[in-house]
Amino acid sequence: MNNVLVAKNLKKVYSSKGVNYTALRDVDLAIKEGEFIGVMGPSGAGKTTLLNIVSTIDTLTSGTVTIDGDDITKMNEEKLSSFRRNKLGFVFQDYNLLDTLTMKENIVLPLALSKVNHKEIDKRVETIAKKFGIYEILNKYPYEVSGGQKQRASIARAIITKPALLLADEPTGALDSKSSAEILQTLSDLNKEDNATIMMVTHDAFAASYCKRIIFIKDGTIFAELVNSGSRKEFFQKILDVLSTLGNSVADL
Repeated sequence: MNNVLVAKNLKKVYSSKGVNYTALRDVDLAIKEGEFIGVMGPSGAGKTTLLNIVSTIDTLTSGTVTIDGDDITKMNEEKLSSFRRNKLGFVFQDYNLLDTLTMKENIVLPLALSKVNHKEIDKRVETIAKKFGIYEILNKYPYEVSGGQKQRASIARAIITKPALLLADEPTGALDSKSSAEILQTLSDLNKEDNATIMMVTHDAFAASYCKRIIFIKDGTIFAELVNSGSRKEFFQKILDVLSTLGNSVADL
């Protein structure tokens, strides 16, 4: 199985008023095609910094990041923009849907920007909307649908370009428990049925229990790793145990 992502010796240092802060150091990470990886850790541990670097939103101080065979650290802004659009999918906590566009228009936006022909766009959006149970709301606007439906549309938009890597940042953070479970099942099904490669940052042990592997970050370095080799219930308990070691209180979960 090929590695979709290979990160080596990642280091990120922020400077402010002459003071340096190291957000990441000596981070090595590989994600194989078809893996569903969770990234966890205490607040300020470096989870978001790692996601921002992998997603090309932020730049490294040193190290290399290769995604689908391309070293993103050597790309100029024009190449990065194209790479981001074609190779990466993004799912955010707050959906990032445009209220002035219908659900369908939101979902197909990446394809429209890439000038894909209308027939192919209609074919893809119909398939994906039926798969995610949102076909009936395609002509509605984001303010007319539920949070769970918005997030399913957000995931549909993220994968409609068939990206090499799907990046999810606290995708259930704004949802109730029922909608959260449905979204997590959607991501899990995508991973199992479509072999989607997913990297999800979350503070939620329940959400993380849907992953195949968890990377725990503490003080900017990888502190521990867990592989799901049993039931989701057993994996959930193991995650809680590691979080306890990390110093997270129950209030953080």
